[in-house]
Amino acid sequence: MIGTTLLTLPITSRSGQFTAVIDALFTATSATCVTGLVTFDTWTHWNVFGQVVIILLIQTGGLGVITFTTGFTLLARRKLGLRELQLASENTSGDTMDVYQLVRTILIFTFSSELIGAAVLALRFVPKFGAHGIWISVFTAISAFCNAGFDILGFEKPDNSLIGYANDPLVCIPVALLIIVGGLGFIVIHNIYYAKLFPSLKKKKRLPLNLHSRVAICMTVALLVIGTVGFLAFEWNNTLEGKNFFQKLLVSFFQSTSARTAGFASVDIASEHDITKLLTVILMFIGAAPAGTGGGIKVTTFVVLVATVVSVMFGKEDTTLNHRRIEKGTVYRALSITTVSMLVVFFATGVILATNDHPISAIDALFEATSAFGTVGLTASLTPTLNWISKFVLSLTMFIGRVGPISLALAIAIKRARNKGAILPEGKIVVG
Repeated sequence: MIGTTLLTLPITSRSGQFTAVIDALFTATSATCVTGLVTFDTWTHWNVFGQVVIILLIQTGGLGVITFTTGFTLLARRKLGLRELQLASENTSGDTMDVYQLVRTILIFTFSSELIGAAVLALRFVPKFGAHGIWISVFTAISAFCNAGFDILGFEKPDNSLIGYANDPLVCIPVALLIIVGGLGFIVIHNIYYAKLFPSLKKKKRLPLNLHSRVAICMTVALLVIGTVGFLAFEWNNTLEGKNFFQKLLVSFFQSTSARTAGFASVDIASEHDITKLLTVILMFIGAAPAGTGGGIKVTTFVVLVATVVSVMFGKEDTTLNHRRIEKGTVYRALSITTVSMLVVFFATGVILATNDHPISAIDALFEATSAFGTVGLTASLTPTLNWISKFVLSLTMFIGRVGPISLALAIAIKRARNKGAILPEGKIVVG
């Protein structure tokens, strides 16, 4: 509400006039939920103070969610009280860390990543824009690490995102890496450090990554490859036409990275083929890893679903993954999160199609709704044309997509703990 109030006031708009409450609410929600959908171009409509408000909302939203989800993930693993969290000894070689140290480590890692990213981006933006390039670099780095997708390059061309830098590896690669690192989540980064990097620095034996980290990393790489190859194949003679092979590969990799979590665009989304939009919808829905800045149902949720289907097809009683048995509570959470998420996306899609007077294709409406739920921020130039009802529903969808899966997982875990030991009569239902 603070963000909405500030963005409504004339002191944050470039024109010096009040901004409509629905547009301020939409922008504040998009920033806090690190989505990136906007009703106005960020540079064109908001002055520097307004941009500062937006980037603070992005940083707060990104840090707030990553801190909470990391704590919840560790809490669920170790089944500890809320007063103190200790990291698993396998991750820390016997060392422990309380919640305050955990948060401090997250803050240090986040700000260090953003600072390095801003420094690299400054190599391009400062020579081109002078001192103003520093602000552009900082804003873009924070937006990228938090997987927000906001940009302030509208003074070159409004609503153009990073299309003007589609062929520039000095911009696209650092942004993509920030997106990937932010989307992997602190649990994975922490495990990599203490299992691989820390032992190497101390000249000790390196430890294997835990199952969560292996699944998150492997699935992230797999989706990046699938998305890159798919975009390259579908858009070769369309939005990629006229580029050399390296440029096509760079754009495809960037779009594959951004589609799952961030929302920066290096091509015109509205000009993409419908099959490319459908591929992007799938990537957006799956999203990033838990305890990260990205959205979606999460890559680990998707892997558990696939593993469950495979186990059922082979007649196995339990879901198995990488020679490990997945507890039924995790399977139930994965099924519940996916089902509720699909219902939310379908509802938002229906509202967009039903409440707007101008013609909207089903794929564009589905794209917009999934982008909001997955807190991605990509759009086929649809957001500014929507009426207030659709904007309000999309605001709710962004909020649900950001905190809904976490809250649902926590609620299920608490409910199962309360009902533990209760045995009910078995009922039989024919399915399929």
